[in-house]
Amino acid sequence: MSELIPVLETFVADAEAGQPVALCTVVQTTGPTPQVPGASMLVRADGSTCGTLGGGCVEAEVKTRAYQFMRQAKSTLLGFDLDQEYGWDDGLICGGQMSIAVMPATPQTDLATLRAAIASARRGEAAHVPVIVEHEGRRLTYRLHLEVPPTLLVAGGGHVGQAVARLATELDFHVVVIDDRAEFAAAQRFPAGVECRVGDIGGTLRECPIHAGCYVVIVTRGHRHDAQALEAVIRRPAGYIGMIGSKRKSRLVLQGLAAAGVTPEQIERVHTPIGLDIGAVTVNEIAVSILGELIQVRRAHTPKLVEGPLEASAV
Repeated sequence: MSELIPVLETFVADAEAGQPVALCTVVQTTGPTPQVPGASMLVRADGSTCGTLGGGCVEAEVKTRAYQFMRQAKSTLLGFDLDQEYGWDDGLICGGQMSIAVMPATPQTDLATLRAAIASARRGEAAHVPVIVEHEGRRLTYRLHLEVPPTLLVAGGGHVGQAVARLATELDFHVVVIDDRAEFAAAQRFPAGVECRVGDIGGTLRECPIHAGCYVVIVTRGHRHDAQALEAVIRRPAGYIGMIGSKRKSRLVLQGLAAAGVTPEQIERVHTPIGLDIGAVTVNEIAVSILGELIQVRRAHTPKLVEGPLEASAV
């Protein structure tokens, strides 16, 4: 689930309880910075925080100034040049610029919209929340998007599939493990939240809804099952399709699919041998290489988490 969810839930809870609280969000960056637009931190009445803006001097300064603004129930847009002034204490002088919106909860804050967005994100649906601040006599509105966890279909519940599923749950994937052997698709072998399906691997994959937000990892116990799994998904619009195996095995499987009418463009989409080339040997190392490739693909296609300012009206 998006790291923003607990931050927003705390914001709503504190606001409903009448406690001063401020949401601080990176809305724009230029050059190298410790965080990207969308990163958020909550500053609470007792001085505690939830979330992060990258740590260091900038985060400490934002915390101090946000605490002052939330006590006044005033919003603002803070700008930082990450030069020597904000770099020496951390040992890092990024050289970039950051704009951070500070939005305290006020009686005018639309908590219903925030609650609805949180509920949508919890259901795995796309959602966004408004971040509204006053700056230089203008009211600026930004749209902060909540990431929807992508679905990861793991074909094969053996040792590699188990390790991939375990690591993927920690990286905000909704994981579905498919195997035709009940003992390998058993819930007790996987972390809480992993969905296990027992059945013919190819047939079960064909029944799964697959869209651009789906990732498919094929790590079955043999050549035949890998080929069946790949055949079930290769013509469909998954965001990622990867298959484990040697270069020779991969070539044979792909040649068979080409002979069956799969187009060169569809074959080109398949990541095989699967994973980043990090010299992985052990099961856990192989899982890391696979998840590294998933992250690489995911982040290359992640839309901007912040849009705006969408409008600017006189205050």
